[in-house]
Amino acid sequence: MITSKILSKQKKIKHGFFNRIGGKSSGIYKSLNCGPGSNDFKSKIKENLKIVKNRINKKSKNIFLMHQMHSNKIFYINKNFKFSKKKIQADAVITDQKKIPIAILTADCAPILLYDKKKIMIAAIHAGWKGAYKDIITKVIKFMLNKGCKEKNIIATIGPCIQVESYNVKVDFLKKFLKKDKKNKVFFKDIKNSLHFNLPNFIKSRLKSNKISNVEAIKIDTFDDKNNFFSARRSLRLKHADYGRNISIIMIN
Repeated sequence: MITSKILSKQKKIKHGFFNRIGGKSSGIYKSLNCGPGSNDFKSKIKENLKIVKNRINKKSKNIFLMHQMHSNKIFYINKNFKFSKKKIQADAVITDQKKIPIAILTADCAPILLYDKKKIMIAAIHAGWKGAYKDIITKVIKFMLNKGCKEKNIIATIGPCIQVESYNVKVDFLKKFLKKDKKNKVFFKDIKNSLHFNLPNFIKSRLKSNKISNVEAIKIDTFDDKNNFFSARRSLRLKHADYGRNISIIMIN
């Protein structure tokens, strides 16, 4: 488990960016695969999620997981929330409720954890290029501000994800971003005659545009670090039938 330096200083929350180590799954899912949407044995996924929950808080309730869709849909957990077998379709979750671990599943996309240290409100965002492009980050921050949070009190950490060196894209991808804003060109780089996209920097820019200045980016490349992280892109290149999911989690004590 990897922790954020800035979030670790906050005593009222617990968090973690889990890698693929220390679980019960085998084969291409070895070993801490936390993705119910994968084709791994459901019993193994359940065991893995229990391992994660116990690392955060043994006495906490179930981990809140969404049915992620690369959208800009968000979900708020209030005091009346009750767990259901039917998963909420969204790509970000926000709450001010204690003892409810909220989590994001990724396999190259960026997990973003937010915390307002005064309002005591947390958020977890699944931000691949699609979600970031659809500005899910702005949507989450605006929701938090409407609930009484302030930009100066919000801490943000971008977890392990695919880095620019591994994220080669096509020209049409660049054109899509330039059509939205010509300034987006700064997030693209030519590496060995190949066009690459800098997802973490794009996310940082969206946080900055929303006046979030206390930001940490954990520079670990999920694509490159095959021994420690699941990667959808790497699995596709290796022609695997499926891939495991890394989990990132945050909870108010």
